[in-house]
Amino acid sequence: MARRLRPVDLDFVGAAPVRLVFARNMSASPEQVFHALAEDVPGLPQWFSAVTLARATDGGAGREIRLRGGTRFTETILVAKEPEVYAYRVDTTNAPGVRALAEEWRLTPRGTGTLVQWTFAADGAAPFRFVLRLARAGLGRAFRDAVTALDRRLAKP
Repeated sequence: MARRLRPVDLDFVGAAPVRLVFARNMSASPEQVFHALAEDVPGLPQWFSAVTLARATDGGAGREIRLRGGTRFTETILVAKEPEVYAYRVDTTNAPGVRALAEEWRLTPRGTGTLVQWTFAADGAAPFRFVLRLARAGLGRAFRDAVTALDRRLAKP
């Protein structure tokens, strides 16, 4: 059953009790990466293997996301500033223990490519926060694999 989370704004990304930050360089331009994140929402499962379904909602102001294992999210886009930042908060989820969740993707030009920084910001019950910190390595690997797959996808003619 989906539970409503505490609505947060972009400031939460910098102030959340648990912040996991990952970064990786890509050869694709910031514009290409932004397009994949913000505009090609249905294409997300093709490069982020944990995602099984992604679709825009509310005329692009929100998203519905489903992950392997059955976790579901409805999200509100907080910022979509091309080609620099794409951020959203989770409004409802069936994940236990979480009280607030937001993610931010920052895109910085690096030569002809992009430095992609992903911040996963969360608050929840103590057991949730503990498990999330333990899951850091796995989330980092998922991010690395997703960015690598996206870079390959964007390099195709």
